[in-house]
Amino acid sequence: MSTVTEAAPTPAADVIVPLWRQRLRIFFHNKLAIASVVYLVLVAAFCYLLPIFHPTNQTNQAATFNVTWNAPPSAAHWLGTDSSGFDELGRIAYGGEYSLALGFLAGIITIVVGTAYGMISGFIGGVTDSIMMRLLDAFLSIPYLFLLIALISIFKRSTVLLILIIGLTGWWGNARIIRGDAMTIRELEYSQAARSMGAGKLRIIRRHVYPNSISNIVTVATFSVADAILFLSALGFLGLGIVAPQTDWGTMLQQGTTQLQNGYWWEIFPVAGVFILVVVAINYIGDALRDVFEVRLIER
Repeated sequence: MSTVTEAAPTPAADVIVPLWRQRLRIFFHNKLAIASVVYLVLVAAFCYLLPIFHPTNQTNQAATFNVTWNAPPSAAHWLGTDSSGFDELGRIAYGGEYSLALGFLAGIITIVVGTAYGMISGFIGGVTDSIMMRLLDAFLSIPYLFLLIALISIFKRSTVLLILIIGLTGWWGNARIIRGDAMTIRELEYSQAARSMGAGKLRIIRRHVYPNSISNIVTVATFSVADAILFLSALGFLGLGIVAPQTDWGTMLQQGTTQLQNGYWWEIFPVAGVFILVVVAINYIGDALRDVFEVRLIER
């Protein structure tokens, strides 16, 4: 009479948890990051959906002559009107569309250029690295905000120009961070083994350096978006931001500060609160993503 031996159940501790689920668990463990994601989603939905459900004039100043300028919050205008007669609530959403879109696009340019430059410099090393780093030192020696102001003043101001200038001048610090990762990874065993088997430098960068630098890349990319929004707002505050009739949060802050002494608080405090919390939320998300891709927090 034969007996069938049943396999012992696998202990719960030995169950292999997929990598994506571990990373998701690490991210959801950070309550501030979750709150930040919810806040950014709500702000984005507010900026892009409010004009559909609450249409307001934001481009034709001639149509605001029948509207009370600098009017306080009321049933007709929940956050009042600004010094040009535009509805302040709709203005925050309208400016947010440009601030978020330009910050996101400029941040992408920043991290793509900085990652490529840093990886090539750090992995190749030698004379190439020295030349590339000396060029980077020269760039970093230039006051960044003054450089932005100079470039905006020289060239004809436009939305595309703002994206390119912020994106193509904001990658210098990112390149240094990625270069440090590349210099470390090129000396590790798997990189040496790939090189000894005849793998080319570009292949090693693509298959080994880039995947093992993803933690810093994602973190730096998140902070780059926040920095781009900050620099766009700084230019707008100095009067060098989006060309009218378009606007951004920095331009709104600059216009609001001139009216604050008259007691028109609604023209600066709401937009300032939204803007500051967006930047803080992006930074919290960046911190959480750094933990998500941290190898030491992943179960083996």
